[in-house]
Amino acid sequence: MKRFNRKILMFVFIVSLVTITLFVGLSKNNEVEALSKYGSRGDEVKQIQQKLKNWGYYNGAVDGIYGSKTLEAVKYFQRKNGLTVDGIAGDKTLAALGIRATSNSSSSSSNSNSNNVTLLSKLIYGEARGEPYTGQVAVGAVVMNRVKSNSFPNTIAGVIYQSGAFDAVSDGQINKTPDSTAKKAAQDAINGWDPSYGAIYYFNPSTATNKWIWSRPLTVVIGKHRFCK
Repeated sequence: MKRFNRKILMFVFIVSLVTITLFVGLSKNNEVEALSKYGSRGDEVKQIQQKLKNWGYYNGAVDGIYGSKTLEAVKYFQRKNGLTVDGIAGDKTLAALGIRATSNSSSSSSNSNSNNVTLLSKLIYGEARGEPYTGQVAVGAVVMNRVKSNSFPNTIAGVIYQSGAFDAVSDGQINKTPDSTAKKAAQDAINGWDPSYGAIYYFNPSTATNKWIWSRPLTVVIGKHRFCK
């Protein structure tokens, strides 16, 4: 009888151990599969490809297949935007692409993002309305590049309202109501599109009076603005 009970206990133990092992294994697999990475397929991959294509990081087909071209485009995007360069579209990379908020996002962070988009769109409208869309995004990107730089305030509001930083603040243009184009440009800039190529300054050569600004290294000319570092 004792031997029989021992066999039953051993059987239960083995079954429990196998069940736990399978559960842990499946959980890990689910965690990995929750990330879009090389070999992944599906709608999320299509979204990633479309965003990267729109922003000039990717020139392949938007086919929902995470192949070598998509992998390299994701790495390029990560490298340009200060993210871990692993080629995996995890929460932070997806958030930077504007595809999905991070798992710990809260309503307060959503409100903060909304306020940032509104403020940045007002600056873009005041500084660059009438400019090509890429040029409007580039103005927003200059603000974002300043936020990342140790030489400027580390918030969007801090950069925009830094004394003497932008004419639109000085002359009150920032108080005008931005249009839908400026709002879209602000969101694209916040999401990581940088057609300014890392610029932290820009100016209109036909109106600029500061000789120092002409000494800054040029990155690109878009519309009436010269962007520089």
